[in-house]
Amino acid sequence: MGKRLVAPSLLAADFANLQRDIEIVNNSKADWFHLDVMDGVFVPNISFGMPVVKSIAKHAKKTLDVHLMIVDPDRYVKTFADLGADNLTVHYEACNHLHRTLQSIKSEGMKAGVALNPHTSIGLLEDTIQDIDLVCLMSVNPGFGGQSFIENTYQKVAALKNLIEKKNSNALIEIDGGVNATNAKRLVDSGADVLVAGSFVFKSENPEATILDLKERIG
Repeated sequence: MGKRLVAPSLLAADFANLQRDIEIVNNSKADWFHLDVMDGVFVPNISFGMPVVKSIAKHAKKTLDVHLMIVDPDRYVKTFADLGADNLTVHYEACNHLHRTLQSIKSEGMKAGVALNPHTSIGLLEDTIQDIDLVCLMSVNPGFGGQSFIENTYQKVAALKNLIEKKNSNALIEIDGGVNATNAKRLVDSGADVLVAGSFVFKSENPEATILDLKERIG
């Protein structure tokens, strides 16, 4: 197995000091920037859109991991490729033709991710897992930062890991929501590869030190 990754979520950053917080991540041991794009329709919240992503891409020096929590994500695949996204994750629940969407993402040169809400079974990915580069398991209900971690996630990670191995897929497992120092090690022990951390990082006294601590906990 390769190294485990930490992806701070800029949803929890200080938007009045966004460039400062981007530089914190650039200078830290973090691996990716995680960008949550919410439309207020698929989820009950609006976060930020294309102009903010474009500004982040201008300053970010690490992988841009863009997570679309929006309806009809197919309309925006090329847009986010042009904005600089390296990974583009869409929600299973928002895609009528998931295989087509995955092919569209890859045709634009990005890694293709699929996110699953807490109630969505990993078995639904059985027919597409070999086409997926990243599966993002929501460990909170999507839409807001700072929520409590859903304990069933550990079992879900293990089940997804089994599916990936059974199908000889190279998909990474990403966990998004409620990740902190208490559950990080158990998540990677269950099979997770990428941990998204928002509030835990940016609400801490020293975000760089918090990122380093997370990295050290997961090896």
